[in-house]
Amino acid sequence: MTLVMKFGGTSVGDAAAVAATAVLIQRAQAAGQTVVVVVSAMGSQPVKVTDLLLAGVDADELRAIHATAVDALLDPDGERQAVLAEMEAILARYAGLRRAGEVLGELTPRALDAIAGMGEQMSARLLAAYLRQTGTRAQAVDATELIVTDDRFGAASPLWPETETRVGERLRPLLAAGVIPVVTGFIGATKAGVTTTLGRGGSDFSAAILGRALRADEVWIWTDVDGVQTADPRLVAGTQTIPQLTYREVAELAYYGAKVLHPQTIRPCLESGIPLRVKNTFNPAHPGTLIVPDAPTSNGAGLKAVTAVKELSLITVAGKGMLGVPGMAMRAFGAVALAQAHLLLISQASSEQSICFATQMQAAQPVIERLRHEFAPELRRRDLDGITAQGDMAIVTVVGKGLQRQPLLTGQVLTALGRRQVNVVALAQGATDCSLSLVVRGGDTETAVAGIHHLLVGHES
Repeated sequence: MTLVMKFGGTSVGDAAAVAATAVLIQRAQAAGQTVVVVVSAMGSQPVKVTDLLLAGVDADELRAIHATAVDALLDPDGERQAVLAEMEAILARYAGLRRAGEVLGELTPRALDAIAGMGEQMSARLLAAYLRQTGTRAQAVDATELIVTDDRFGAASPLWPETETRVGERLRPLLAAGVIPVVTGFIGATKAGVTTTLGRGGSDFSAAILGRALRADEVWIWTDVDGVQTADPRLVAGTQTIPQLTYREVAELAYYGAKVLHPQTIRPCLESGIPLRVKNTFNPAHPGTLIVPDAPTSNGAGLKAVTAVKELSLITVAGKGMLGVPGMAMRAFGAVALAQAHLLLISQASSEQSICFATQMQAAQPVIERLRHEFAPELRRRDLDGITAQGDMAIVTVVGKGLQRQPLLTGQVLTALGRRQVNVVALAQGATDCSLSLVVRGGDTETAVAGIHHLLVGHES
């Protein structure tokens, strides 16, 4: 069984975390699994190495963080000095790029990508050296040797044929020899060898890319929670770990504010049919959440989770002049696109006399100005009653496969909100058949989430 194990920043956040992570890797190998490891930069709160790198802190601060972990983990008569020397070379490159940025007054996206991935380069070398010291054959591998991307710095995409060739040539010989590759997450390189980063959730994306390229049996994402929760614990008490989700359910949760895997990062697993599991480094006995390409309705139906995104505006375009006029919605969305705003929800009256959509509050005024410019003739003729915005709104989304085939659930959700005096301003049901989104006033967010969470936990019990 080939297993890709990705460890987030808290999993390698300090010496104790690195040692615990090494044990998990060794257990997996001892169980007969062929293991590939992907690591993030060190990231224990409140210090996150990637944030420090991008903030341009002095190299001495970064040197102290890593030297403390190296001194605690590596024997002075072993690889300690060699690893420190490798880290020093990385920090020298960082200092050079930082000085160049000070001279020029800014850093290019290309330079920022080169800097952003240095934390992963240092943590991979530390973990690989510690594994070797504790008797496990391991080798740090920079993903710049494996993942070939386009040149969209900051959010690069993999070039699959080239990536699969590189992964096969570089990693398969190591695996055949019983060596565990410890690969840097978050980064790749163009065909010309220029370092790039993979954007939001980049290290998770790295693990999914390697999982697809290696035809892995599973990808495990190790983090600091027991899998995906039924709701945000900061909004509601008594959350539970969800045993299983489909990729579509995860995508809906991530889109509407839940701190789970970003859909883009797990797309390679979805396309390859590779199950993905979210587990807790600090509670490894917990089974976590298994994310599968799909599941039969009988096993996946019902409410799974509720999430919310706040600080939104609900913009409405309304008027009798919209009735039966082709192209009105197209013109409205074109105006939104010109304002470079992101739409989170769209709802239209069946009479076609109004259309509303939710966007971030800071984008509301530019959107309204664009809409008023686009519909200026209709506003002058009074074909439109007006273009208005309601601020301080929130979208509360309940997720669960098969919602469209279970009409009672939608009624129960609305009843739960009504009992708590929460007014639903607008709603939309996703075409994917696994989400129902409701717009409520911002001050009602916690009440709405708590009411729906009580409902879904009751369904699971």
